[in-house]
Amino acid sequence: MAMRKVAESAIRTLGSRSCQSRQLHATPGSKKIVGVFYKAREHAEKNPNFVGCVERGLGIREWLESQGHKYIVTDDKEGPNCELEKHISDMHVLITTPFHPAYVTAERIKKAKNLELLLTAGIGSDHIDLNAAANAGLTVAEVTGSNVVSVAEDELMRILILVRNFLPGYHQVINGEWDVAAIAHRAYDLEGKTVGTVGSGRIGKRLLQRLKPFNCNLIYHDRLKMEPELEKQIGAKFEEDLDAMLPKCDVIVINTPLTEKTRGLFDKERIAKCKKGAVIVNNARGAIMDTQAVADACSSGHIAGYSGDVWYPQPAPKDHPWRYMPNQAMTPHISGTTIDAQLRYAAGVKDMLDRYFKGEDFPSQNYIVKEGKLASQYL
Repeated sequence: MAMRKVAESAIRTLGSRSCQSRQLHATPGSKKIVGVFYKAREHAEKNPNFVGCVERGLGIREWLESQGHKYIVTDDKEGPNCELEKHISDMHVLITTPFHPAYVTAERIKKAKNLELLLTAGIGSDHIDLNAAANAGLTVAEVTGSNVVSVAEDELMRILILVRNFLPGYHQVINGEWDVAAIAHRAYDLEGKTVGTVGSGRIGKRLLQRLKPFNCNLIYHDRLKMEPELEKQIGAKFEEDLDAMLPKCDVIVINTPLTEKTRGLFDKERIAKCKKGAVIVNNARGAIMDTQAVADACSSGHIAGYSGDVWYPQPAPKDHPWRYMPNQAMTPHISGTTIDAQLRYAAGVKDMLDRYFKGEDFPSQNYIVKEGKLASQYL
């Protein structure tokens, strides 16, 4: 009876948005669940905990099929004839990841007449048209917190790689060269430098905590100040004005979600406001940056280095300018898909599916779209 009231409340809420009403929880019967992951190929057998790939499918196939559900797993997600398109019309649940994103457009949502739930195995659901999902009455959720440690550790690594000018030295070694001066003329200590994070959510806070022992000057910009006690403990200073913060930073780290407000946030004009010789680390989303503006700033030397693992689109095409710009330390989208993170987000997806089948709510922090409303970070 209580669950019926919840469903009726959801329908009323969605109706007030003039959206197509769908059930907040699972409708009865067997479900068709589609997962889109990257292929591991020969690497799948090298680690039994490598669950975030097509070959392992989050390790939930046996569990799902034992309950009578159908589970389709693929990496083929682009174009009108891809494997994903074959299942859109009758799938009930779509599981995607930020590391091999299936872009869930308004057009795809319109085709998906049976779709009830969109799950992100990881953090960041910007590959989904969230407004279209909200208007269609869909639930969108992710495994909040599953890879924040993984990404924060990766950001710290990238800061050191850029500040210490590590990569040219590594390349010298594998090329049989030895030229200390070619590295040392642009290598610095991290101690005493000013590091600013644009965004101080779960990942931003953990990065600042990990930077504290390096004796840096720590500053952050966000729509919300962190708790005074935590701010004091970390020793970070709040900067309300982003443009005023940027010229102070030797290192800038992007930790804000991709929303309509942050898309293209770092354009040519904003990058010009950064201190000459600063380095930028971005493990948030590639579309927060103006692609060509970043490449031009690295080529001119205004930005001394750029590192990250997020691109737009993903996978990045072979001619993407970030592949060829100088002083970059780019990788494929790997920071949040360590084995430890995979185990966490696989467990989170299984937990949410179990709750969905039982008609139970998810942990509140996992919702991105619920009852036609977007989570605050996407508004």
